[in-house]
Amino acid sequence: MPGPYHIRVVNGGEFTCGGDERVLLAMERCGAGDIGVGCRGGGCGICRVKVIEGEYRTGKMSAAKVPESDRQAGYALACRLFPSGDLVIAVD
Repeated sequence: MPGPYHIRVVNGGEFTCGGDERVLLAMERCGAGDIGVGCRGGGCGICRVKVIEGEYRTGKMSAAKVPESDRQAGYALACRLFPSGDLVIAVD
């Protein structure tokens, strides 16, 4: 996966993230703190964000925290969000 990609948080900071790196961990690595941090495992929902712009893929996430209808609308858990290009995200 290429990269690094530029991640911008609406009304927040900016950081870089590799294509094989989870957005939440990249934010922590860069010292940013715009996204809430919880279990880091896709189950608690604290790091829920909405992708406003950009291409991405996701790993396994709790369907209770991000139901399919929300996934279709661009919602994801940042701990399971992998960029495929530059992203603009909003904290839920």
